[in-house]
Amino acid sequence: MKTFPSSQLIINADGSAFHLHIRPEHLADKVILVGDQDRVNMVASFFDEGSIECDIQSREFHTITGKYHGKRISCVSTGIGTDNIDIVMNELDALANIDFATRTEKPVKRVLEICRIGTCGAMQDDIPLGTFLVSQKSIGFDGVLAFYKGRDEIADLGFEKALVDFIHYPEKAARPYIVAANPELVDRIAGTDMVRGCTIAANGFYGPQGRVLRCDIAVPDINERISDFRYEGQRITNYEMEGSAIAGLSLLMGHKAMTVCCVIAQRKAEAANTDYKPRIVELVKTVLERF
Repeated sequence: MKTFPSSQLIINADGSAFHLHIRPEHLADKVILVGDQDRVNMVASFFDEGSIECDIQSREFHTITGKYHGKRISCVSTGIGTDNIDIVMNELDALANIDFATRTEKPVKRVLEICRIGTCGAMQDDIPLGTFLVSQKSIGFDGVLAFYKGRDEIADLGFEKALVDFIHYPEKAARPYIVAANPELVDRIAGTDMVRGCTIAANGFYGPQGRVLRCDIAVPDINERISDFRYEGQRITNYEMEGSAIAGLSLLMGHKAMTVCCVIAQRKAEAANTDYKPRIVELVKTVLERF
């Protein structure tokens, strides 16, 4: 039986996970991930009256567990970036599948359903501001998955090679990986009224997404190449910053995961909408209904 010493799995004195500060009994089988810690309160505002079980915040990690129309759901904020996702995914899986009292792996595994709700920038002309876009595949520019065994077994290596060759990907950057979301979860959340696509999870907001301020970028036309790229009928639809590590680690851990974003920037048209919160509320309500 696999055991986990305190240097590998840090458990707080109150029996909670080190960063998230929630205990195993606080975690629902359905988990909504959001970047903004304040958005957790907005999601929870739709929970059934009197159903809140926990409301815990530690740094950027804010968790509320309650029920929506009888469905038990945990909403957890991750902060920005796949480095934080590495923390959140590992601690969620530990809460679900490691016995904190004995520090041993549970023989029967618990499968979580995980949906990230976020914002993104569209890379194609025909995807307007306000679009709800589901990531059928996530393209990681972050390198997180390279530290885990099984990376190549869950990745689309043909897509990966074609993308690297076509966009002149910086040779010193972490090699991209392409992983799929859970198809059943995608079908359930996307329904017939959301756009489905392939999403880059960038490891930064400026240079890694082709934005140029005072520092020039290594491949000046990288966004033009990204939007022109095609592989077996698939195209890259948008940028965000967390989905690849969620999809990849979920596949390795045996969970079901997906990402859905509201488009708040149109990179081709060089347009952005900073008054997007009403649209995010609509997306949250839609996900809660379908989750």
